[in-house]
Amino acid sequence: MTTPDEFAISRRGLLKVGAATASIPAMAGNVPTRPASTSAAATPVTMSVNGKIHRLVLDTRTTLLDALREHLHLSGTKKGCDHGQCGACTVMVDGRRINSCLTLAVMHEGANVTTIEGLGQPGNLHPMQAAFVKHDGFQCGYCTPGQICSAVGMLQEIEQGVPSHVSSDLTVKPLLSLSELRERMSGNICRCGAYSNIVEAITEVAGVKA
Repeated sequence: MTTPDEFAISRRGLLKVGAATASIPAMAGNVPTRPASTSAAATPVTMSVNGKIHRLVLDTRTTLLDALREHLHLSGTKKGCDHGQCGACTVMVDGRRINSCLTLAVMHEGANVTTIEGLGQPGNLHPMQAAFVKHDGFQCGYCTPGQICSAVGMLQEIEQGVPSHVSSDLTVKPLLSLSELRERMSGNICRCGAYSNIVEAITEVAGVKA
């Protein structure tokens, strides 16, 4: 029968054992190993972007935002938080505004996508773009493409009678009180704080008093 003393080890012995154990991974480093697979299947995706048909072959993990920016080089759509919290990446898909960072490109096969570039161009601005310029609805401008796309989509929702969380009377036309506007645009953050000017731009296009 063994006694506890037989298992005793000195401090020097413990250090030797530790050093020997630490050398094992280094020795094993020369053994060839099979690398872990990090690739995903590439899938063809066809969509209309700003009125032009695009046929892409994309990693299934590619977001719509990255497809627009990295593959189609439409850099007007901005990557802000990349978590759907700031609204800088807002685009229109089949007439509805969405955060393009939160959706995969492969989910929009055959969709009609409109980015800020598709709303208007210099010399032929969309009324919302012109109103943002007129009322200085921006400072650094990073959030502006998303703000404009969201505002255009919001006004379309109002025309369709889509209520918001603060709509108390659906018979009121238009559904664009200050509280309505704040609620409907709450997904778009302006870190520069140009909100009052943004309100003026949107309400001018909507045809109501700011």
